[in-house]
Amino acid sequence: MTYRSQRLMKGNKASTINRELACLSGMFSALIDSGLFFGDNPLGTLRKLKVSVTAMSYLTASEIRGLLERLEGDSHKIVLFCLSTGARWSEAAQLRAEHVVNQRAIFVETKNGRQRVVPISIALEQLITSSGKGLVFPKADYMEIRAALKEAKPLLPKRQALHILRHTYATHFMTNGGSIITLQRILGHANIQQTMVYAHFEPDYLQDAVMLNPLRGKLEMA
Repeated sequence: MTYRSQRLMKGNKASTINRELACLSGMFSALIDSGLFFGDNPLGTLRKLKVSVTAMSYLTASEIRGLLERLEGDSHKIVLFCLSTGARWSEAAQLRAEHVVNQRAIFVETKNGRQRVVPISIALEQLITSSGKGLVFPKADYMEIRAALKEAKPLLPKRQALHILRHTYATHFMTNGGSIITLQRILGHANIQQTMVYAHFEPDYLQDAVMLNPLRGKLEMA
């Protein structure tokens, strides 16, 4: 398809093109249902482009400290918040004071349109709701945080930017013994497959592969 080829040549990711075509397909379906378009959906049988798995990176404890030391004000607060909740940058940037209640952060404007609630500590709630109204982080500077992030982690993979804060939350959550089902609910993933990319960080992940094989973790038979 010419459209896909042109978009790929311009450097757009397969996942982005798939989303665009899904929207176009939905438009044709709506036109057909309303009687404004006659014939079959021209995109109804189009296969999705194969999406390559992107290597995800995360911040170590020392890199987190280095990042936080480089920031202050709302930029410092929003990073603390993202690392404490796994929130996307857009969700945190749009968070309002009335959406932080009783140690709960309520995300209304989410990627999939589904509202979700994530618990936060008393200390974090008091820190970010001092103003009491309006946006919680009105002066958070995306470019300032991005620059500080690159200093704290020079080998940051391309196109990850501040999304690495979300990866960092999920990675440490699983490393510290968290449940993959709970993580799915916290991150707001529509299906568990999206969350399973973090499963291998669980301390006991596939440990049976070592202890239940014929040699039971040894180098020779007993």
